[in-house]
Amino acid sequence: MGALTILAVTVVASVAALLSPRLLGHAVLRPYLIARRSGYWRLLTSGFVHADIAHLLFNLITFYSFAFTLERVIGTARFISLYFCGLLTSGIGTCIKHRDEPDYASVGASGAISAVLFASIVYFPGSRLLILPIPIPIPAPLFAVLYLAWSYYSSRNSKDRINHDAHIAGALTGIAFVALTDPQRFAALLRYLTG
Repeated sequence: MGALTILAVTVVASVAALLSPRLLGHAVLRPYLIARRSGYWRLLTSGFVHADIAHLLFNLITFYSFAFTLERVIGTARFISLYFCGLLTSGIGTCIKHRDEPDYASVGASGAISAVLFASIVYFPGSRLLILPIPIPIPAPLFAVLYLAWSYYSSRNSKDRINHDAHIAGALTGIAFVALTDPQRFAALLRYLTG
């Protein structure tokens, strides 16, 4: 129920924001403002709006692929806690990094969805992920390492408009969340990885 509610709110808010630039402007994360003690709500609202339909669809497909199974395993309350922890830590990290950039803005649920994805990898380390355009499934732990390496490299070198630091913060939040809330499952992951 939590995953379905988050999915529905994200779709409605994103479509409304795409149809209303004014609404989008009120929701977007602006680290410069937050560093000057204004617009704290944007840490939450920015995670429910997206820059365009492609951005929204990519995030929704990723969320749909992992959220419902994970929620069944950990329960609705923990799932919602995980989601909002990922959303807030990725937003706070973005605010710290870009606090002195007046023109910097960020939207999207990528940080929260990365938390869900990486928590899923901890719970299901034997799973394989099919990432387009690669035609073969990739073992989940290998994907995790490659994803973090790519995000780190991109955050340092890329000039695109993607908030790669949010991906990293969300991923690390997902792993830490499981380690703190279900240490046995995290220990099982370590045993799986060490053979």
